[in-house]
Amino acid sequence: MGRRRASGDAPSTPHRVARALDNRPTLFVARVCLTLPFWAGGLVKLFDWDAGVSEMANLGLHPAWAFNLATLVTELGGAALVLFNCMVWLGAGALGVFTVLATLLGQRFWESIGPDRTMELNRFLEHATIGAAFILITVIAARDERRTGT
Repeated sequence: MGRRRASGDAPSTPHRVARALDNRPTLFVARVCLTLPFWAGGLVKLFDWDAGVSEMANLGLHPAWAFNLATLVTELGGAALVLFNCMVWLGAGALGVFTVLATLLGQRFWESIGPDRTMELNRFLEHATIGAAFILITVIAARDERRTGT
């Protein structure tokens, strides 16, 4: 785990930097950025229903309409919970699990060869990073709840 500072040690993060990062507006912007792909994906599946159903069918998911519905509800519902800092554990958990499952279905780097394999691996790792960000945003929300007692 992390090393505790001795009383004489200088803080590892400058005070101004910590204040700039650990405040409501900055954390709100971070939640917007983290959830933006899910807002976009969910809204596209909602407003272009046929394209969403076609995407699910192309991934071999049947019934495609049910997977499209489940996906858009997960994306929009989870993004709303994270964005509005309400039951972050549920929204981030849903989006994190969704991201891992979608990545395993969509970025099968292990089936690719040559340059395609590298591109698919990079996409896979980018999505894994988003999953990790959901863990961090949940930890921050839990920490804030303990601080404020809400």
